[in-house]
Amino acid sequence: METATIFTDGAAKGNPGPGGYGAVLVLGDTVLEIGEAKDPTTNNEMELRAVVEALRQVSEGASAVIYTDSKYVVEGATGWTFGWMKNGWKTKTGSDVLHKELWQELIELLKRVKVDWHKVPGHVGIIGNERADTIASDLGEGKVVELYSGPKAEYPYAIEDVSYDEVKAAERSAARKRQAAKAYSYISEVDGVVQTHQTWAECEARVKGKKGVRFKKSLSADEEAVIIKDFS
Repeated sequence: METATIFTDGAAKGNPGPGGYGAVLVLGDTVLEIGEAKDPTTNNEMELRAVVEALRQVSEGASAVIYTDSKYVVEGATGWTFGWMKNGWKTKTGSDVLHKELWQELIELLKRVKVDWHKVPGHVGIIGNERADTIASDLGEGKVVELYSGPKAEYPYAIEDVSYDEVKAAERSAARKRQAAKAYSYISEVDGVVQTHQTWAECEARVKGKKGVRFKKSLSADEEAVIIKDFS
């Protein structure tokens, strides 16, 4: 039996807010696009829904390769769910697991289909994932989306190309790490006057709603000095 190749994505504006999911499946010589809008929803819910709905299309006993940029889905499916089940679908803090019914459905689907998970960077040019993102985003924005179902040979995208821009992926990874890192300070420049702040709230209060301002996070004293010099 052939292996299905699946690309999934989810989107939500406002988180929660209007959103949608999208998936592109390569099933032998056929390509199938699926997607649906929901309001309100969250990005995590739509990422999970995309995988669940895609796996529903795969025959029992088959295998599937899934490309997703959702850490939530991959780590949940391969690790967290086991703890949740043992804990009566409660988190470590005792709260109810969000989207429990979807996770339970995914567990049942994973008993039918053997999945090879591929956690990939988002928005780095993987054609299938870019198309899934477009479907999810457009549906979430209330746009009409024509979903393809037909021969792979006539599909307008090079769906089997899973290569991506490694430089862009590295840049996105570095940006996420920087965003998560603890700040040494925040620097703002308003009307030519530069100030440093110990918290983002202080910096935000100074620049919010004003035009022509600059602000930046520093991670060390040396970096703070460089930013101040650049802003001055």
